[in-house]
Amino acid sequence: MGNSMTIRCKTLSGVRVLDLTQLLPGPMCTLHLADMGAEVIKIESPKGGDPVRGHDGSGFSPMFLMLNRNKRSLALNLRTAEGAGVLRRLARDADVLVEGFRPGVLDRLGLGSDSLRAENPKLVVCSITGYGQDGPLSQAAGHDLNYQAIAGVLDQSGEMGRGPAQGNFPIADLAGGSLSAAMGILAALFDAQRTGRGRHVDIAMTDCVMAHNIMATSAYNSSGHSPPRGMDYLSGGLACYGCYRTSDGRYLAIGAIEMKFWKAVCDTLGRRDLYDKGHLGGRAGQVARAEIAAEIARRTLREWLAAFDGVDACVTPVLRIDEAVDHPQIAARGMAVRASHDALDDYVQYACPLRMSGFEFGIGRPPPALGADDVELLAEAGYDDAAIDALRRAGALREPG
Repeated sequence: MGNSMTIRCKTLSGVRVLDLTQLLPGPMCTLHLADMGAEVIKIESPKGGDPVRGHDGSGFSPMFLMLNRNKRSLALNLRTAEGAGVLRRLARDADVLVEGFRPGVLDRLGLGSDSLRAENPKLVVCSITGYGQDGPLSQAAGHDLNYQAIAGVLDQSGEMGRGPAQGNFPIADLAGGSLSAAMGILAALFDAQRTGRGRHVDIAMTDCVMAHNIMATSAYNSSGHSPPRGMDYLSGGLACYGCYRTSDGRYLAIGAIEMKFWKAVCDTLGRRDLYDKGHLGGRAGQVARAEIAAEIARRTLREWLAAFDGVDACVTPVLRIDEAVDHPQIAARGMAVRASHDALDDYVQYACPLRMSGFEFGIGRPPPALGADDVELLAEAGYDDAAIDALRRAGALREPG
């Protein structure tokens, strides 16, 4: 088989995914699956659809455009018996169903994992929630900030002497609700291909972010108490690892953990006297860090980049988004993809970050309008025109137009 043929055979070609999720975690998970070739059917409420579409409920916000390429949209009211019946029919021929409701919601609609898998034993059902299917918080509302807070991650985010820092990268949503969910789905799907038996994958975003909280927990295991915010190995306690302000208000990221890199930093700064101070902790570490900060503050970011050009020292500029998407490394990897849409003339989206032989990222479908594929999908499922009209009259579908 030639390479061109291999490229057309994406790793998840032939896998059908029913996506009942909205907002960020689930749609990001199914975006990865769609980019790898899965047929993703985005099932949305006829009244507004995914809230990420925008305030009017039926549009194309920048976030929606980024998360929903390579998917089809079915506007289906699952709270009607007829809409639930449609989902049951679709689930009989699906490989994966992903949902993000609170525990018990789908069971009350007659669409729980056990019920669906009784009709389709190979079906993998993945439930993405904040706290999981059981435990005292299982029914509690929450968002990324809350999951990080409960997992002990938020407490470690920020600078010494200041409160927890709210980052603009939702770690629990993405490391938990997106990547961990995709990992669980693929593992269960692999097993279903071998055994013919699917599984219910229970993804709690709090669990997932906690499982990756290695650095702070390692310090806790060593000392018996939580490290002070901004004072651990990677959070600001060492001079060799941190962000330093330049004279023009920009920042230089120094990640010179290994001694050879740290020595290269010191050589470039003309401060060989700091060779043995880069890895000191406590008060001595803060004194060394202050000395490095004073040196970096003498020059602009551009001047420091020129000084470190060709120096192998783990030193990089802290880029803004507009700079990052145009960086030569990002361009060489094809990660930032410019696109246009009727709703947004020019926007940036990111390519599938997974590289593998015989696979080439491509956009086969633009993000769909709400219910854009209703008729096509229902016809594929065996509904004729009369049956589709009946579903509309029953309130299971969105009225056309």
